[in-house]
Amino acid sequence: MPQLNIRRATVDDLPALLALWEAARLPGAELESRLTEFQVVEADGRFAGALGLQVLRQHARLHSEDYTDFSVAEAAREAFWDRILKMCANHGVFRIWTLETSPFWPRWGFHPATPEQLERLPEEWKSLEGNWLTLELKNEAAIAQALTEQFSGFMDTEKKQTEHLAAQARRIRTIVTVIFFLIGFASFGLAVWMYLHRSMPGR
Repeated sequence: MPQLNIRRATVDDLPALLALWEAARLPGAELESRLTEFQVVEADGRFAGALGLQVLRQHARLHSEDYTDFSVAEAAREAFWDRILKMCANHGVFRIWTLETSPFWPRWGFHPATPEQLERLPEEWKSLEGNWLTLELKNEAAIAQALTEQFSGFMDTEKKQTEHLAAQARRIRTIVTVIFFLIGFASFGLAVWMYLHRSMPGR
């Protein structure tokens, strides 16, 4: 088995990629504009194949897999898969989809998408023809529930803080009112005293 190396595709790979896509009857012009989606496998330093990974929001799609040397395909897929999992983790991907037909993907956990799962397929991919395979990386329902509970807890905390601040404001208003009342009462008392003091005979 030759030494394999997996890396991101660069513009230097375009001639080999275009030849690969043309032989596989893939839309080379379209794929060329999405070069950054592709990972390349080298066998003993020579270009041996490529696989695309398109990420949309919390979904990823494996596509356009092909090889110039299919003797390295199985080992290359295992190497690709390790890299794909890391990339999906970095992008926060919940679910991976593919129309690829290699038996490798079902062996690694992919299964035919159910009608319920297909409802979650991004709109951008629903026009693509084929039988979708899918693999859940994270439990979407559990994450949604956790986020809902977290948001609910946050709102409860905010409500309690708001009520606490409102109670403090009411206490402050009460204290200020009492102080102003006492100052007013004292001022009124002083004014009455001064008036009476001035009005006393002999003064």
